[in-house]
Amino acid sequence: MRKIVFDIETSNQFSDVGSSDPAALDISVVCLHDSKTDEYTSFLQEDFGELWKVIEKADMLIGFNSNHFDIPLLNKYYPGDLTHIKSLDLLKEVSESLGRRIKLDIIAEATLGEKKSGHGLQALQWWRNGERQKVIDYCIQDVKVTKKVYDYAMKHGKVKYKDLGKVKDIPLNTTRWEEKEDAALTHTLPF
Repeated sequence: MRKIVFDIETSNQFSDVGSSDPAALDISVVCLHDSKTDEYTSFLQEDFGELWKVIEKADMLIGFNSNHFDIPLLNKYYPGDLTHIKSLDLLKEVSESLGRRIKLDIIAEATLGEKKSGHGLQALQWWRNGERQKVIDYCIQDVKVTKKVYDYAMKHGKVKYKDLGKVKDIPLNTTRWEEKEDAALTHTLPF
């Protein structure tokens, strides 16, 4: 199964566009890990033609808050429909088990013993300051953390978080995560 773990950074924020719709924002960079090549790659808007070639070959897209944020935003640029590709949103899985949303940083720290390298508003400021490589590095680090959390969940059937200073488990039913879709055709473009 070819899995693409991905994350997006934007060049603006909701208050700039007067909307809470992710598709109203603009992408600065998309970063991903491709399980087929085991490589991390970044794509600026001018590189999206190459990005589509990778995404079209995916069996599954994996992200954190990706069904609500990343996929609708990326779909704005995509000439097909990304919702035809199987997706796994780790935040959705965690929320369904825990009963509430929780930040990736909190999960990563308790589960992996590491933290993200920054936050989205920092990345936005870096972008506005012309520090593109900082944004790319931050986004790739987010993808690495998301991939490690995913891999941990697949191996252990859970992730962890801290609640009032105590580390607790979030059980996750991962048994169907890597099942291929039954549909004969999941992609919308002929790459």
